Formats: sequence, structure tokens, C-alpha cells
Amino acid sequence: MLRSFFMAALALVWGSSSALSLTSEEIIAKLRAAGYSHIQELPAGKIKTYKAVKEGTARSLIVDSTGHIAEVAR
Repeated sequence: MLRSFFMAALALVWGSSSALSLTSEEIIAKLRAAGYSHIQELPAGKIKTYKAVKEGTARSLIVDSTGHIAEVAR
């Protein structure tokens, strides 16, 4: 499970060595616009990770520097 998370995170940030271009507030707004609620940012270094609820189901998310949202399989 943890390995899958890190592999997905690496795939999202591969080739991007710069800092995230979106602020936390912008990412949260983007997540809300995508239908997520109860959004919590989780500390994870340079990779932005979140927990949120969508359609009544808790989900783990990672967001890349372009704002692409990926759900992490649990």
C-alpha cells in the first residue's frame, strides 16, 4: 500500500524539480470544484497529499505541480 502511494507520487512529480506552482489554497479550491469535501492537507514534504471525502467515501489524494489530482488506491 505505501509502496503504491510513493510510486504514484513519483509518477506525478517525475521530471518536475521545481516547487509546486499552486498554493495550498488554490489546490483546496480545485479539490472542492472537483466535488471533494472535508479536505485535510497531510505533511509529506514536497509532494502535496490530502485526505478528502467524495460521494460519501474517504479518499487519499496527491496533487502535482500542475494541479492534476490523483486518487491513491488503498
